Parts: sequence; C-alpha cells; structure tokens
Amino acid sequence: MKRPHLLYTAWSFPPSRAGGVYRAIATVNAFAAAGWDVTVLTVPEELFRMSTGVDAQLAAQVDPSIRVVRKDPDVPAFRNDIGAWSAARARFPELFKLADLRKDFRHFPEPNYGRWRPGLEAMAADVHRRHPVDLAVGTANPHVDFVPGWHLNRTHGVPYVMDYRDAWQLDVFSGRRLPTATPGVRRWERRLMERAREIWFVNDAIRAWHAGVHPAFEERMRTVANGFDQYGEPLQVPVRAERGQGLVFGYIGTITPNVPLDVLLDGWRRARAVEPALTGSRLVLRGYLGHFGAVDARAAARIDAAAADGVSYDGPVGKSEIARAYRGFDALVLALGTGRYVTSGKVYEYAATGIPVVSVHDPGNAATEVMQDSPAWVPARSLNASAVAEAFAAAARLAAAQTPEQRRSAQEWGERYSRRAQLAPRIEALTPR
Repeated sequence: MKRPHLLYTAWSFPPSRAGGVYRAIATVNAFAAAGWDVTVLTVPEELFRMSTGVDAQLAAQVDPSIRVVRKDPDVPAFRNDIGAWSAARARFPELFKLADLRKDFRHFPEPNYGRWRPGLEAMAADVHRRHPVDLAVGTANPHVDFVPGWHLNRTHGVPYVMDYRDAWQLDVFSGRRLPTATPGVRRWERRLMERAREIWFVNDAIRAWHAGVHPAFEERMRTVANGFDQYGEPLQVPVRAERGQGLVFGYIGTITPNVPLDVLLDGWRRARAVEPALTGSRLVLRGYLGHFGAVDARAAARIDAAAADGVSYDGPVGKSEIARAYRGFDALVLALGTGRYVTSGKVYEYAATGIPVVSVHDPGNAATEVMQDSPAWVPARSLNASAVAEAFAAAARLAAAQTPEQRRSAQEWGERYSRRAQLAPRIEALTPR
C-alpha cells in the first residue's frame, strides 16, 4: 500500500531554538511514526544563527526519514552582520526598512515574511511534482507558512491544515485585535480558511475567539494542545531524596519581557523569609534570557540581584537533558505573561513530571484551565507579590510532603497531555482511506 505523503511548512525548524520548534518536531515525527512520508519546507540554518539562535541538539530529535528542503527567503531583518549591509541600509536603516517592506506586501500582508510566498509556492510545486502530496500542514507564525497548502489545493486539490501556534489577528495578552490586523490580513485569513480541511488552535480560548470571527468555518476548527514530548529519559521523575536538605524550585523556559519576573522574585523573597518549609531553599532559573540571540540585560541584572535570596540562573537546558534537569527540582514555577489566551507549551511538560507546580500568572490565563484538576497544582490567587508569596509557601509545604504515590498519581493525571495523544486523533482523521 502506498505511504501517504505530508508536506509540512515551518519557518522555525531545527536547529532553530524558537518556541514553536517543539510543536513542529512533534508533529512531523508523529506523522512519520504513523506511516507517512514527510517533507518539510523551511529556511537555511544560517538564518537562525543570525536571529533567534540555535540548539544543535534539536536536529537529532527529528525522525531521520524526514526530508528537509530549505530556501533562503532573503529577509534583511534577519541579517545582523552590519559589515555585509549595503551603504544605503547602513546610512539610512529606517528608510531602508520602509522601502524594503514593499517586497513583502507585494506578495503577502506580513512584514519580513511576505516575500517568501513565491519561493514557497515554487518549492511546494516542485515537491508535489517529484512525490505527490496527500496532505499539507503549515504552522504559524509566520502565517505565510499557510501558503504552500493553499497553493497546492488551488492547483492540484491537495487538502491542507492551518496550524495556529498563536494568532494572526488576536493579541493573546491583551485580548484585543492586533494593530497589524489590516484589511489585507483579514481578507487573506478568510481566503485561507475557506479552503482548509482543518484549522488547529493550541487552546479552547483561542479557538473560540476565531470561531466568533469566522463562524462559517467553526466546524473545521479543532483544539490541538501543545502537549509534552519525551526526549531520551522519561519526564516522570521520582521524588528527590535530598529535598530534606533544602527544597529546590525550578523554572524552565525562555524569560521574555512578558514573564512577570519582578513579581516572581519579590514573591519568592517574601515567602522564603517567613515560611519554615523554605528554609535553605533555592530557586533555579533555566532557559534563555530573551527570545532573540542577545541576552536580556535587565532580566540578567534582576536575577543577579536576587542571589542573596537563593536565586540563580543556570543557563539553557537542551531537550535531551530536560528530564535530568527536572530530577533536580522539588517544585516547578509556571510564570507566564497575562492574557486569557495564554497557555505556553511548558505547562504540559510540567504536568507530565508530577512535580508540584506553583502558578505565577494571572488566574484568567488559559493555563489555569489546563492545570485546574491537577493534584499537584498551587495557583497564586492574583498576580501580586503577596499572593505569589502565599502560593510559594503552600507549594513548599506540598513539595516537602509529597509521597512517591502522590507523585505517581500526578504523573498519571498529566499523561493526558502527551503530544502523541493530542495528535493521534487528527492524524487518524486526515489519513487517506
């Protein structure tokens, strides 16, 4: 029997370390494991080295059967070597940027990425000519990633899926429409949805918002949560034997300006000063300081200033080492930006470990819906230092007393958020009969 062929488009693909790369890896691996041939359209590795940075370990997580096709989109915004700039760009960078945007909007209403559309359409057509495509999936952002599926559908009737990791019109933090949601964006989103077989969103709140904006396409919309992935060692780690010598709280994730770092550190300091269960405790932060390659100097200074409170920054942690990192923690800190549409992929991984989780985010965040039934969850009642301190204290008491049986119970609860469990029903529904 002929193996079906998936064409998958993702700007962020290994070795990119951007957050969406994990969903991309999991999706293509799940299709490959289900018996599909998979081809990925993406950009050259060098582009990531000049912008968001790279994680060399991620490439090893991609199923070796998957074919990766790369094409340079020629985007000046991601070329940071000033020595290679033209004289015009170096002397008048703002004017150069405004003039350069025309190259994007001529093809697609997305700054920096719109110019990739012709190249993507040509790549998709070439792949389909060589090996007919049975399904196309594009993951956004950028939203130009949806174009190959739309193009193959128009030219060859290939079904396609739009996978939203975020939103094109919605600001997930404020809940308002983005200023960039121009009439052109609205027209293109509607045009793309009209032909899509399915439209995926990472949580129910974002799906419901889009259903309100595009009610004609609601029946095609699905919630496909990010879920967690297993890399090497299992995430279901045991209770740490040394916790009696001082609890270790851990945060793993990119620390961006949206993360409430000041409230987190102030709440930690207050709790550690008064809660007996936090005597000798430490707070260890792991991950990148800033989304792009450069370190966020303000965040680094704020963390350094909290060293006297037992706070340390231990650098990024690769996915192949993630389980080992969790083994060193007694409680986890889920710190997120405010917004009812905000979940974060990290919440599912935290749930899988069974380790007590203290939420340092607005209670209205979508992450609350994920964690609310967990037997190992301690939420802050509001996002201020006093409420966060109370939550840290309660989490410390839970972490100090959690038994191996309770840890296993929490792990069993978290198993529902396996990425494979999220993707399997969709792959089954989309597999040609």
